[in-house]
Amino acid sequence: MVRIRRFEERCVELYSAAKIRGFVHLYIGEEAVAVGINQALTPEDAVVSTYREHGHALARGIPADAVMAEMFGRTTGCSGGRGGSMHLFDASRRFYGGNAIVAGGLPLAAGLALADRMREQHRVTCCFFGDGAVAEGEFHETANLAVLWNLPLLLVCENNLYAMGTALERHEAQTDLAMRAASYGMVAWAVDGMDVEAVENAARRATEAIRAGAGPHFLEARTYRFRAHSMYDPDRYRDKAEIEQWKTRDPISQLLDRMRQDDELGDEELTGIEHRATDEIDRAVETAEQAPEEPVEDLLLHVTSAPAEVR
Repeated sequence: MVRIRRFEERCVELYSAAKIRGFVHLYIGEEAVAVGINQALTPEDAVVSTYREHGHALARGIPADAVMAEMFGRTTGCSGGRGGSMHLFDASRRFYGGNAIVAGGLPLAAGLALADRMREQHRVTCCFFGDGAVAEGEFHETANLAVLWNLPLLLVCENNLYAMGTALERHEAQTDLAMRAASYGMVAWAVDGMDVEAVENAARRATEAIRAGAGPHFLEARTYRFRAHSMYDPDRYRDKAEIEQWKTRDPISQLLDRMRQDDELGDEELTGIEHRATDEIDRAVETAEQAPEEPVEDLLLHVTSAPAEVR
């Protein structure tokens, strides 16, 4: 979680310096969800993410230098510099996006889970999405088919209470999103998304059941983003007192307090964690700045045109 937090904070600096361009959606405040969920996944499982996916990618094991190079648009990035902040991708780690379309990853995740079921491979496909995606047709279509086909699918809704600038109660008639998912006949429950241990325990319970053939499960991780929706967002729709109140439940601080009380972590160990994270991100920025940009001659590389008879 410290690694993700420091990475995101560095992204703020780099964006302000115009070294990172385009849309950037930060994960600050939601780190417990990505870390807790990934603790329950294996390298053979698949992950489908959203446009707010830096934390998901890092927690999945994609190296910070590959993520940072992608942010810089360099060829050494995990998507070859063509995806940027919203389209991180690493097939070797079964991390299938990064998807800029709200709810767009849900049907893809259903397809991956269906393929595993048809091949009789006991793997889990985990799909992250936000509360705004629950209002989209793709969510309801995916939930219906997931139960109908008994797919090995873990649906993780990161409910941070705001779909861009729209509060949950303004776009959902039923704000208990786990209840909405349960209406399709899948096992669903809410978990404190600011508590990494609670998230991990819930994810392990869900993935164990899915691997045993119990079908799709839905976790509503109730969390909060401390920063605006994106770097372009003036964030005028939230009361600053609300933000500060949520910051008192910072997932990193909560875990640190618990570990200190249990004598599991001292100041020296914490300093070491901070130094390792900072050094890793420093190296990632340095290598990204030195990495080559894609030559103009490669503009049409990977772009497929229709055959002449189709045109």
